[in-house]
Amino acid sequence: MYQRLMEHLTTAVLLLDGRLRLCWMNPSAEALLAVSLSRVEGVAFTTVVGSEDGIAEVLDKAREEFHPFTQREARLVVVGGEALTVDYTVTPLSADELLLEIEPRDRLMRISREEALMTRQETIKVLTRGLAHEVKNPLGGIRGAAQLLERDLDDPGLKEFTHIIVEEVDRLRDLVDSMLGPNRVARHEPLNIHKVLERVRSLLIVEQSGVHIERDYDPSLPDLAGDESQMIQAALNVARNAVEAMTEAGIPEPRLVLRTRARRQFTLGAERHRLVCEVGIIDNGPGIPATLRETLFYPMVSGRADGSGLGLSIAQAILHQHQGLIECDSSPGRTEFRLLIPLEKRHD
Repeated sequence: MYQRLMEHLTTAVLLLDGRLRLCWMNPSAEALLAVSLSRVEGVAFTTVVGSEDGIAEVLDKAREEFHPFTQREARLVVVGGEALTVDYTVTPLSADELLLEIEPRDRLMRISREEALMTRQETIKVLTRGLAHEVKNPLGGIRGAAQLLERDLDDPGLKEFTHIIVEEVDRLRDLVDSMLGPNRVARHEPLNIHKVLERVRSLLIVEQSGVHIERDYDPSLPDLAGDESQMIQAALNVARNAVEAMTEAGIPEPRLVLRTRARRQFTLGAERHRLVCEVGIIDNGPGIPATLRETLFYPMVSGRADGSGLGLSIAQAILHQHQGLIECDSSPGRTEFRLLIPLEKRHD
């Protein structure tokens, strides 16, 4: 009965002997470590699982002191090289038995990160709309006053100044409109994401950036419900940012990868989706400075001297209209933006 209960737990449970060899583990542990008990029974645990946080020392200490120990947010490396963030507790049962419980944390941490990202983005949207309203009202008055003044001026030289006022007001108005993101509601029609990426690829090639563009598509992906022009804009903003970053950094062999994958039972924010389309835009550029990573999707934030800081903000706003979001992982030599869009049909 107790073994049957253990086998139905969602927590990974393992039993080790006095020499830290695997004696038993439940199905949750097999799924987490990506190995079967029949393959690793009697094998040293540290041979099956590597650790960036010294789990072998914790196991030894628990066995020698006959005292339970708990480690939070430890990093384990499982078969295949995948790194996992876990909480684990080791409990000595006897001189020759250790009970190890492992709770994965990656999914919970990602959900928390995505919820925080979506909350921040919604806050930014409210603040930006309020700011836009306060700015556009006086801009309209300034533009109207300049046009009325121009009618009463006879000197062409003075009219040139009123033209400058009108042009600068229009430029500021366009900038404020850009900060607001897409100015129309997205149409949700059947859309092939590979058609979108091929259009983005063609546009980048036309710009003659000298970047080698690779395609790594999953042809089995079904159509999603989306707005083609907006999705092209979002993907192009992200890809163009990557190309410009590599060009400015002088990368000898700049490379951009456009990748698509399907993710099953995937959580975006607080909502779990049966199937999600993941578009990866990966470059071998210098990486994003740590100081910018938390504010990367804020409007007017840019890592380039001549950047407007609106491209990623607009892309994120477009993904939100499609109930998706953009994630980013970056280190020197590899930056990946992931555009995540649910593939379920919408029920409006």
